[in-house]
Amino acid sequence: MNNIMNFRYGFTQADQMEADRYIKQERIQEKLIPARITQVHRERYQIASEHGESGAKLKGSVFYNDEGVVTYPAVGDFVLIRYNPQGDSIIYTVLPRKSYFSRLDPATRQTEQIVATNFDYVFIMVSLNHNFSTGRIERYVTAAWQSGATPVIVLTKADLVDDAWKYIGQACLVAPGVDVVAISTLKEEGLEDLNRYVTNGKTIVFLGSSGIGKSTLVNALAGKEIMNTNGIREEDSKGYHTTTHRQMIELDNGALIIDTPGMRELGLWDVSEGLKESFGDVEELVEQCRFNNCTHGNEPGCAIREAIENGTLPDHRYKSYVKLQRESKMREQKEALKQSRLDRSRRK
Repeated sequence: MNNIMNFRYGFTQADQMEADRYIKQERIQEKLIPARITQVHRERYQIASEHGESGAKLKGSVFYNDEGVVTYPAVGDFVLIRYNPQGDSIIYTVLPRKSYFSRLDPATRQTEQIVATNFDYVFIMVSLNHNFSTGRIERYVTAAWQSGATPVIVLTKADLVDDAWKYIGQACLVAPGVDVVAISTLKEEGLEDLNRYVTNGKTIVFLGSSGIGKSTLVNALAGKEIMNTNGIREEDSKGYHTTTHRQMIELDNGALIIDTPGMRELGLWDVSEGLKESFGDVEELVEQCRFNNCTHGNEPGCAIREAIENGTLPDHRYKSYVKLQRESKMREQKEALKQSRLDRSRRK
């Protein structure tokens, strides 16, 4: 059996077991070692392995054989490679993911786009300027819970407001049970509150719009300038894209950060489980309604309407839940229709 544990980058004993299983199952005779995808550029990949940073490409007979669904590498994936010191290494397989964040591909509006994988925390970053939106926070938190990781709301540029606690309170109301941290990299305030997440072997994915300070925070956590930073347009608080592609960065303390380009929109893919986590208070009320098919309109014994009327459930929060639920169901219906057409085509 190959010795594949001479590797850091968040690689765990569980990952080793999956690698050993693949090598044994496929009866691989070549020496394969683990690597982690740090960047994706079309059909070429940047990886980190025990040999450091290098390039890699897919093994054609595995990934292009038309024998079924193949998992293609995304930033954060652990893969097994045949290392090539003279050129691109060859990627044999993608190891099972423990978490992944996906969205509706903004280009096709029909397919799933994997944003990042194998992370422990999702830093949902919202700037305390015109960018602040509780609705956006709810969307990101829902997607973060769905990913299988733990969301953390990071309110950036706290130096721009007089009372950051007001915004912390608003974020807590729409994201019950989620930690909220307000920071100012300019004044170096609040950064120590992130230290318990940014630790050796842990991976954090940064999500948020452009110009909210993701790259600036990476530099602050690293203690040095490793990423370019740009400002924002003061008239509308909209940022310029600093990060143009997803990339993984290893800090000196062994923590790993996946920085993503600013997202103008977050089209939800499958968030059925995420809704249960982020809107657990709403779903609990739904279970209390007298009728199982309650539409939460004028039916007697509707726990939702009662909670809204007595003020225990904000109306805007229920509307957010309905909106995200409807969006998720529409996506599911489109995917089911697409699969049905594909199945009919295969039977012909």
